Amino acid sequence: MYTGIVQAVRPLLAVTTYPGHNQFTIDLTPELLDDLKIGASVSVEGTCLSVTEIDGTHVKFDAMTATLERTNLRCFKAGQGVNIERSAKMNAEVGGHLMAGHVATTAEIVELSLKETGAFITFRMPPQWARYVFPRGFLGVNGCSLTVAEVDDTLVTINLIPETLRQTTFANYQAGELINIEVDHQTMVLVDVVERTLKATLARA
Repeated sequence: MYTGIVQAVRPLLAVTTYPGHNQFTIDLTPELLDDLKIGASVSVEGTCLSVTEIDGTHVKFDAMTATLERTNLRCFKAGQGVNIERSAKMNAEVGGHLMAGHVATTAEIVELSLKETGAFITFRMPPQWARYVFPRGFLGVNGCSLTVAEVDDTLVTINLIPETLRQTTFANYQAGELINIEVDHQTMVLVDVVERTLKATLARA
């Protein structure tokens, strides 16, 4: 599990393509390497990946084809920065909201403003996932826990404070690019239960 508080933006050193998966090599800081072991889970741009190799500060992760198809990891290029968060420890402060690192879908950026006053990002959600997004609700966006400001059908707008811009990769994105979206699980369950209940009630009427 993760808290949605990005700990660092780290350089992606290499992307190696293999049949059925891609391997990513990321340079981590000593703090991020603390007690890190093979098999440990790390959030990379909001996607939960397992450590496969550790060589000094260079850490490798594998992403299978299914993961690449569902996330923006398929667009990764060597030299870019990626959001990193280690798995949350027991009794750790949850500064954002609990996240699993299971990306539901990608969303296309429609508009991105980086002005110090009034910075925001607007993106288009696939309809089947937009139904779970509500104003003032939570979304995981590239591994960052953010509060939804506005929803207009499938268009979602989230305001970005200066600290979020400083601590994440959002400033490196442009309109037309894809971002990873993790929908709040409790919201999904609530919406699905209400819809099933209404359908059952109408069917009996």
